Amino acid sequence: MECNGCEFRPELYYDREYQIWVRREDDGDLTVGMTDISQTIAGRILHVRVRKPGTLRPSGKPVATIESGKWAGPVPNVFDCVIEAANAEVLENPGLLNSVPYEAWIARVKPASAHAVDGLLSGEAARSGYCERCRREDIHCRREVA
Repeated sequence: MECNGCEFRPELYYDREYQIWVRREDDGDLTVGMTDISQTIAGRILHVRVRKPGTLRPSGKPVATIESGKWAGPVPNVFDCVIEAANAEVLENPGLLNSVPYEAWIARVKPASAHAVDGLLSGEAARSGYCERCRREDIHCRREVA
């Protein structure tokens, strides 16, 4: 599915600003990545830094930081969790977040609660809000080659 050329995946969970996506794994861990909207706004991503495994990250404290040619900032965290792993491929080649944002996850985390994703959006509610943000802010996604 697309909105203004921005890819949307209905099976994922999204924060309310559509900056991050979250996927629930079979073992209960959560995988966190950057949305197509976020990678477009950031521009060519040059560096990714993920907090070290074992680090407790309370809600509101980022799991990682991203730097691009025009922006540097946090990867938001909207639930309490412990960092399990960073994506070594993304650390080595940060541009993957631009070229394949839904395959190039940033971190895997262990949520403090089985209800961690309850505050996130999914399905039709997420799609509607995602498309609304694209229209409201006139965001037209593009992919950079990694």
